[in-house]
Amino acid sequence: MQGTIIKGIAGFYYVKTADGRLIECKARGKFRFDELTPMVGDMVEIAISDNKGVIDSVLPRKSQLTRPAVANITQALIIFAYKDPDINLELLNRFLVLCEYNNLKVTVCMNKSDLDKGQNARIIEMIKSAGYDFLSLNAEKGIGTELVKEKLKDNITVLCGPSGAGKSTILNSLAGRNLMETGVVSNKLGRGKHTTRHSELIEVGGGFIVDTPGFSSLDIDFIKREDLMYSFPEFQDFIGKCRFTGCIHHKEPDCAVKKAVEEGIINPFRYDFYIKMLEEISNTRRNKR
Repeated sequence: MQGTIIKGIAGFYYVKTADGRLIECKARGKFRFDELTPMVGDMVEIAISDNKGVIDSVLPRKSQLTRPAVANITQALIIFAYKDPDINLELLNRFLVLCEYNNLKVTVCMNKSDLDKGQNARIIEMIKSAGYDFLSLNAEKGIGTELVKEKLKDNITVLCGPSGAGKSTILNSLAGRNLMETGVVSNKLGRGKHTTRHSELIEVGGGFIVDTPGFSSLDIDFIKREDLMYSFPEFQDFIGKCRFTGCIHHKEPDCAVKKAVEEGIINPFRYDFYIKMLEEISNTRRNKR
């Protein structure tokens, strides 16, 4: 029988089958030898006995996030707050790059719209100029959440963003009930306290949402420096139009990407972040030699 892993805790996997049953399963020992660990979101083949199951095989994955470990995601909702906590621009861009690298459709949601005093206008313009969908929300009052819900049908959607921005509040608002404990922002640290302890798929709006714990920093040094440009969608119209083949849009002359930045077509915040990440990847590689 086939099903989808909707939760994994302490070596147990909870698989929702096509007939709507939720079966507690263990994975066969062969997975350890194959160096394959079942993940939330995986489509699996299971054998059932006495309402307990064993995972026999994992079907081919369409996509895979490794940090956190979630499979078959089709889109991401990147959740930040207008304030409390303040927007960390570098963290936002790291989320965008990671989602692009994994071929996820992205919508950036800014929560706590009641705190919007126009202080983030340049950041919002950066998001829109890069081609991303943007939604303004007040999850506590249910404002804008119906627009989010429309995006969920037939998708497996990951919620990501810093703690305290309102991911759990948004999830609870979408589901119409308390599914996740909501957190508070630490006055001392200026950031949220983690409230989610595991990844879990939750059926909402004709699709699944996964809320994932553990996002605080995102390393992207596993991306090759020559591939980083492809995680910036606003670069795509200019790649291949530079003077030099293999241009990485850094120090080369007659670069179409740099010209687009100068002409205001590409947002300078995004380009500056690209250069920072390019140098970070290069430095990491040198240090590993």
